[in-house]
Amino acid sequence: MKHTLQSAMEYLMTYGWAILIIAVVLGALFQLGIFNASTFTPKSPPGACHVFRPNGPGTTSFINLQGICNGELPQYVAKFNGVSNYVDLNTVASDWYPQSTYSLSAWIELSSNARGSILGNLKNGGGGYQVWISGSGAGYTAYGTDQIASSTATFSTSTWYNLVITSSGSVFGIYVNGIPQTVSYTSWSSISPYANYISTKIGYSWVHYFAGQIANVQIYNSSLTSNEITALYNEGIGGAPVKLNNLVGWWPLNGDAKDYSGNNANGAASGISFTSSWEAGYSAP
Repeated sequence: MKHTLQSAMEYLMTYGWAILIIAVVLGALFQLGIFNASTFTPKSPPGACHVFRPNGPGTTSFINLQGICNGELPQYVAKFNGVSNYVDLNTVASDWYPQSTYSLSAWIELSSNARGSILGNLKNGGGGYQVWISGSGAGYTAYGTDQIASSTATFSTSTWYNLVITSSGSVFGIYVNGIPQTVSYTSWSSISPYANYISTKIGYSWVHYFAGQIANVQIYNSSLTSNEITALYNEGIGGAPVKLNNLVGWWPLNGDAKDYSGNNANGAASGISFTSSWEAGYSAP
């Protein structure tokens, strides 16, 4: 017994440091997401899936999805520094300036708890909206009517979420990972100083730049149902749109800022980077 104990002690003294180093390395690799199953999932190249509109942009007859549209993970996502960069969508501002019903879906990962704008649209004359998120909640600010709809769902940094905002006139819905959130309403002061400012951007509105990563931005001219939102979430970060007839714009941000909705509403990337190292913090639904 004494000999066995002595041998065990000698073994630990000889190899203990090596075992400790291996444990530390394995822990670091786990934190980096190396052992995340999504790391080994096939990645779709930029533009692998797109909406085909045989009768041209803005039409809905016989539209369909073409390409690799089976929910594979993207090769890239867009990275925003929270200070100066965005995707400019000014060319489509007049096309999807809030109607009575509409929806926005985006996959987001925060690198800061500070408030940042996922999508901002300001219209000549003072109207517009801003979809925003911070560590302590998400919301929608309707300028012109000076109304804020918000939820207090908590968002951690370095974690991917699917956020969906819906509007049915004056009633708003906020969904996180397919789950409806309790929405509260407050009023806000006028934006008259910006009445003549026209801007439509992903990652920026007013003074609120987004800090983190954004992928798969989709805009609809209808209010998605809870079942459609659940289906959208279950498709994952590389999922295709769920309601093609009402799709206004689709920016996967998988290596470029192009619109793959078939409506040719291509964005212009200003200072953002596209990164392939984004899987940490993402868990497939």
